[in-house]
Amino acid sequence: MLVAGGVLGRIQTELPGLPEALRRVGELILADPGEAARSTIITLAERSGSSPATVTRFCRVFGFAGYAELRVSLATETGRAAQANWGRGVGRDIGPTDPLDTAIETMAASDSRLIQETAAQLDTDMVAKVAEAIVAARRVVLFGVSISGAVAGMLEARLRRISIPCWSHTDAHEALADASLLAAQDVAIGISHRGRTREVLEALAEAGAHGATLVAVTSFARSPLAELSDLVLTTAGRDIKTFRPGGLAAVHSQLFVLDAVYVAVAQRTYERSRDAYELTINAVESHRVERG
Repeated sequence: MLVAGGVLGRIQTELPGLPEALRRVGELILADPGEAARSTIITLAERSGSSPATVTRFCRVFGFAGYAELRVSLATETGRAAQANWGRGVGRDIGPTDPLDTAIETMAASDSRLIQETAAQLDTDMVAKVAEAIVAARRVVLFGVSISGAVAGMLEARLRRISIPCWSHTDAHEALADASLLAAQDVAIGISHRGRTREVLEALAEAGAHGATLVAVTSFARSPLAELSDLVLTTAGRDIKTFRPGGLAAVHSQLFVLDAVYVAVAQRTYERSRDAYELTINAVESHRVERG
């Protein structure tokens, strides 16, 4: 299994599933990433009520050789955040009496931050591998339910317009039936914010049993969906408790990642994709209203 990396976004996403000692280290880092970037390993261990060995283990869980590498990544990311003014409105909940302009500011800050975090952690080599698998595939099938199903449908429509044989399913029975017809030259993509949606897991497992290449798009790099898949694209995602659950907030980062995949596919099939796209534009031109 290949998994994309990350720093603050990954820590926040994976925090609930960590053992208690590692979770305390993560909570301390997230509370003040800038201070963590300036702290020694001994100071961070003392402040989190753990040990240097625990901090080192925490670093390795997130793909760093040691604390020095983590400090550099934290310093880089907090510097970018300060430059871009990412912090304003991030983490703020939307209350029932908030003025609409405040709610919109919070939404814009949170959604922009999610896309920035997703871009920062996106593994371009992984995107390339997924794109190459799609280009070589006989069929591409996407699975998702609810909001993730809508995202799957959007990628299906875009890939079809550049002549990629692609289908998406939100119905569990249709998904399993189509998955059973896949083979080694096919690609199955499962989309799930938490990576625990039973229907998506079952469809991907069925596709994998017949030899298809399995791709996961999820916010949780150690989720069942990620563990099941051959290639994993991680997205940033967090919950804003009121009105906007994590799955809805994650849509923007899911679309960003899949748009990157779409662009990579189009680059690898440029002539064919350009011709196909022009044909589809011409085909629907008669349904556009002339300007008055």
